[in-house]
Amino acid sequence: MDAWVIWIIVACLFGVGEIASTSFFLGPFALGAVVAAIVAALGGGAVAAAAVFILVSVLLLLFVRPIARAHLRTPAQIRTGAAALVGRRAMVIERISNDEAVGCVRIDGEVWTARAYDDDDVIEAGTPVQVIEIRGATALVSE
Repeated sequence: MDAWVIWIIVACLFGVGEIASTSFFLGPFALGAVVAAIVAALGGGAVAAAAVFILVSVLLLLFVRPIARAHLRTPAQIRTGAAALVGRRAMVIERISNDEAVGCVRIDGEVWTARAYDDDDVIEAGTPVQVIEIRGATALVSE
């Protein structure tokens, strides 16, 4: 069996191990084995392929693994769009009354239709409020 085929098998084994562990520890070794397979296929000897495998694997472990691990530690959900408005402060610009179906607030410079979070609340214009929830294009707010 050719040396490059053996390196490809080794790369596949490391790749399967990486998929099973998801720690990005075996991934650099898999990529190192792929580069070693290329060196072996181009006629490099066993020593050259092994040296390339070690060099590439170590470099990837030192430089790429910390970046990959930092990405694994990012929050699972980064709030964007309307979801990012929940918890923000807003200013009532039109009286909010759920019974009359009226009310608007200004949130970060944008005007939103608003309803009181508690159905019985009536909130007058000029009152600072907090955004509790966004339902469609309507902000549910509370004093």
